[in-house]
Amino acid sequence: MSNAIYTVPQAQNEPVYSYAPSSPERKSLKKAIEQLRSKEISIPMVINGEDVYTDNRKSIAPPHDIHHKLGEFSRGGKEHVQNAINAALKAKDSWEKMPWQDRAAIFLKAADLITGPYRAEFNAATMLCQSKNAYQAEIDSICEFADFLRFNVQFMTDIYKQQPMSSAGVWNRTEYRPLEGFVFALTPFNFTAIAGNLPATPALLGNTVVWKPAESQIYSAHYIMKIFKEAGLPDGVINLIYVDGPTTGDVIFSHPEFAGLHFTGSTGVFKSIWQTIANNLEMYRGFPRIVGETGGKDFVVAHPSANPKQVSTALTRGAFEYQGQKCSAASRAYIPKSLWPEIKAAMIKDIESIKVGPVEDFSNYVNAVIDEKSFDKISNYIDDIKASSDASIIAGGNYDKSKGYFIEPTVVVANNPKFKTMCEEIFGPVLTIYVYEDHEFNEILKLVDNTSPYSLTGSLFARDRAVIKEASYALRNASGNYYINDKPTGAVVGQQPFGGARASGTNDKAGSVLNLYRWLSPRTIKETFAAPVDYRYSFHSEE
Repeated sequence: MSNAIYTVPQAQNEPVYSYAPSSPERKSLKKAIEQLRSKEISIPMVINGEDVYTDNRKSIAPPHDIHHKLGEFSRGGKEHVQNAINAALKAKDSWEKMPWQDRAAIFLKAADLITGPYRAEFNAATMLCQSKNAYQAEIDSICEFADFLRFNVQFMTDIYKQQPMSSAGVWNRTEYRPLEGFVFALTPFNFTAIAGNLPATPALLGNTVVWKPAESQIYSAHYIMKIFKEAGLPDGVINLIYVDGPTTGDVIFSHPEFAGLHFTGSTGVFKSIWQTIANNLEMYRGFPRIVGETGGKDFVVAHPSANPKQVSTALTRGAFEYQGQKCSAASRAYIPKSLWPEIKAAMIKDIESIKVGPVEDFSNYVNAVIDEKSFDKISNYIDDIKASSDASIIAGGNYDKSKGYFIEPTVVVANNPKFKTMCEEIFGPVLTIYVYEDHEFNEILKLVDNTSPYSLTGSLFARDRAVIKEASYALRNASGNYYINDKPTGAVVGQQPFGGARASGTNDKAGSVLNLYRWLSPRTIKETFAAPVDYRYSFHSEE
């Protein structure tokens, strides 16, 4: 056994490929897309390292091409949830004992597989599964995912180095143990990186995991699990199941060894789970760790000193990249009357140039929303806007699901700052703007802070430094990620750790060391080299 103290490779953000015309990565990606489209695959659950198939199968199709079959996955039931828990608990002892550098090597290798030989295939899987264009899939499934894996290894070693002081005759140490029990990772459709990071982070620290991805992300989740297995992840450390939410919850949250939840999804689901855990608290071995990133109603507020073209570009990108299906997407904006004509003209011009269509055509900026349920919800909002006297659509507003779930980028102007689309999370390509009188800026800041229950991301545009200072303080609790003169999307691991508070979650900041602390249970050790042999202290002695 080695007695070296290892230094891990310095983590750096993965460079983003451009996929420009004639570039080698564009050629490789188009070939990978063609190959994945040409075959149908059968996707199993993975429990204790074994592929598990069932007779209950469901087809998978790209959201932008709903009549094309990519494959099918095996749905599981209660017994598969229990088997996954059993596998996680069985694997726990040997995984927890594995030297940290060996755990680190597995996830560092996974990062290099993703960014190296499997880059095109992995990117193509996300494009087809979640209807992301080449650039959005690249920054998600390749760069952000690899960044999570590499930076988490560095963060882990930074934690392990934190040790207490020792006085004479004593050696004080801190062990950073994994949690006692198993961790449940419940992951969303919109980011492959999040889907991989939520089970991987607890696992890196010695925990074992039951992982349930969103049904609409199972196709790319399958490729994540393939990468983990090729990287050398032992059987049972991460167990991948496709079971409906209520069934999964009934088993997971009533198990005495449930130790923690790593969650990204809707606020409503998170609140319901939290309540269930609270109700079941007496049956658990300990207090479960609950980490969640949930919804947002993310804002852009422009001051009269702002640069109009910067504002319009930020709104177009922030609201409509990946069809507004980012937790951080710009969803409501507050624009001063003096700047509105220029911003409006620039936005309409930009939106008129945006192409909407399938991901296979790289010239399409906007693709399909994730599924029919989401399409129907967003289109209902648009219909309500069209029927309302309190708001009007100035760009977009059309939708069609005959071939795929396509919704045009839609810009709404609300006469009422509390209009429903200024307050409610839509999770689609709909941006609502309220135009205010320039002198009302300070009142607008209060409105921004109080309009929605969320506190995820937000942007301020201003050139006046005094305004930036005052507004930043006024909005200090309005978002967990705050941007000055930039769109409210695009957080980078190690640079802008991501997460929000209020109804947006526990703000445990994925992409930073803070998240890793949540999956550890420290033990303090005091070793005395020459222990006392007399119970008396010196002050007891006679003069």
